[in-house]
Amino acid sequence: MAELDTFPRLLLHHAQVRPDRPAIREKDLGIWQTATWRQMADEVRLLACGLAAQGLTRGQHLALVGENRPRLYFAMTAAQALGAIPVPLYQDAVAQEMVYVLRDAEVTHAIVEDQEQVDKLLEILPQCPRLAHIYFDDPRGLRGYRQPQIASYERLLEAGRSFLATHPRFFEEEIGQGRPDDTAAMHYTSGTTAHPKGVVLTYRNLIESGRSAAQMEGLTDREDVLAYLPLAWIGQNIFSYTQWLVVGFCVNCPESPATVMTDLREIAPTYYFAPPRVLEALLTQVAIRMEDAARIKRGMYRYFMGVARRVGGRILDGQPVGLVDRLRYGLGELLVYGPLRNVLGMSRVRVAYTAGEAIGPDLFTFYRSIGINMKQLYGSTETSVFVCIQPNGQIKPDTVGPPAPGVEVKVTDAGEILIRSPGLFREYYKDPQATADARTPDGWFRTGDAGYFDQDGHLKILDRAKDVGKLVDGTLFAPKYIENKLKFFPYVKEAVAFGDGRAMVCCMINIDYEAVGNWAERRNLAYTGYADLASRPEAYGLVRDCVEQVNADLAADAKLANSQIHRFVILHKELDADDEELTRTRKVRRGFIGDKYGALVDALYAGRKEQFIETKVRFEDGRTGSISATLRIEDAKTFAPAAAKLAA
Repeated sequence: MAELDTFPRLLLHHAQVRPDRPAIREKDLGIWQTATWRQMADEVRLLACGLAAQGLTRGQHLALVGENRPRLYFAMTAAQALGAIPVPLYQDAVAQEMVYVLRDAEVTHAIVEDQEQVDKLLEILPQCPRLAHIYFDDPRGLRGYRQPQIASYERLLEAGRSFLATHPRFFEEEIGQGRPDDTAAMHYTSGTTAHPKGVVLTYRNLIESGRSAAQMEGLTDREDVLAYLPLAWIGQNIFSYTQWLVVGFCVNCPESPATVMTDLREIAPTYYFAPPRVLEALLTQVAIRMEDAARIKRGMYRYFMGVARRVGGRILDGQPVGLVDRLRYGLGELLVYGPLRNVLGMSRVRVAYTAGEAIGPDLFTFYRSIGINMKQLYGSTETSVFVCIQPNGQIKPDTVGPPAPGVEVKVTDAGEILIRSPGLFREYYKDPQATADARTPDGWFRTGDAGYFDQDGHLKILDRAKDVGKLVDGTLFAPKYIENKLKFFPYVKEAVAFGDGRAMVCCMINIDYEAVGNWAERRNLAYTGYADLASRPEAYGLVRDCVEQVNADLAADAKLANSQIHRFVILHKELDADDEELTRTRKVRRGFIGDKYGALVDALYAGRKEQFIETKVRFEDGRTGSISATLRIEDAKTFAPAAAKLAA
């Protein structure tokens, strides 16, 4: 398989060996439309020729903006066939956020999904003078547009047909020039602390990493994958593009973000990937449904989930379990676990991964306990994702497993994780200093994550190294670990913990509006919106119960017993990527939040009972404004380590 070393060559291979197998599906107007590998290869050929006719050449960058759509996937391969480099952007980014990437990558051509994305690019066109060509997939709303820079996808295909008629061997000849160490794609980092950096990844980086993991999991061309996460995120790219072309399975694109759950149940993927935030949202939906269920059904759910938590993971790992417990679990499979997996759209899942950030052990255990082969995966954009993978039968809720085949991992004396692997990126685009800073002199990549190996050689991630600290008494402070324990509860959507260098831990919390709203409505509690609901004493009581359960769990951990949450506040608004409080991958920008809500942090530690706060916000149409409120600050019960079992 040495010659299958670029994505265009892999496409031609699949078109030859499985021409009539489904390559990609898209749900349109409620009906699944399928393209075979032969059909995909034919369209990519026309598209590549059209882009060449429009001036896209080797080494240039092609921007892609939109939800998961087959034509955007085709565009990635077409650009690569020409030796050009696809640069996916986040489809929910506001126009001004796109300026930096478009200018930094010197983008000349862009293919976008619809009118929304066209409007964004037209708005910033004066700031991006090199952007000369914008092609759109969905023509709705664009009939009256007359700007010379824009054209339809169909016109691009027409240009490709004309070009192909006079250059019949052009496509294959361009693919023949490709080399495994050529740049395959450029993905920009989330920009948690500064401007995003363009991560340059080669075909060798992506294909070797994707192929190694696929072989480890025994993936075949019969897998079904749902592509529902942002194209710009490396996690989506590795599972729904790299491994798709490496293995030759079928990728399915949902109709819209609003239909993902329905489409997930219809497809019932065999290979599934979800970041913790998606798994948290699914569990919240389950909790809401159970709260609305009849008493008998709620009781049955609680009983069998107790059985599942006790033995479900052991059964999944093939470990010995007593006959009585097996019979109980078997009955639970019939009455609870099987129907629940079906509701979640995971009835056919053989392998499921979660990655992107640390997942709470409780959340991870829930999915495995109901029979879903969920595994934790550790990696990053710079490492082509696959660094550590949990092998079957060796799953632990608090580790990410041993290093993947061909990957070297070590931990420095300071606790930072270093990596060497075939998937390690070539460089940060146009930033040699950042590239040099990211590597040690002998070639190890500095991840910036803190962790350690357990006695079985499994890596345990504590947090970002810069975020791990200590309280004044020397107690370890790992904010992400605390936040994830809070987010296991359906009523908590987001949490930001503070405590480094301080005497105690305090926390800002976002309630889950849907879950708490459902809870309030069942108790006939009236409210007018998020801010009103978040300020209600009943909501504070609900969140306080969650905080105190977390404190009881922390009290049982010798290393973290003194990092219990002493005080908390419920924010009057949801943390939002548009307000720069989260990255586009929903990671908390902790330093930014600490500065933005500095008055609130000071009030938490000053012992105040309330604090007035005024916050700037950005609306969906780009306008800015501000919202203000006087927020209550409450104390939470903490537990002495010896009292943990009694409290629980």
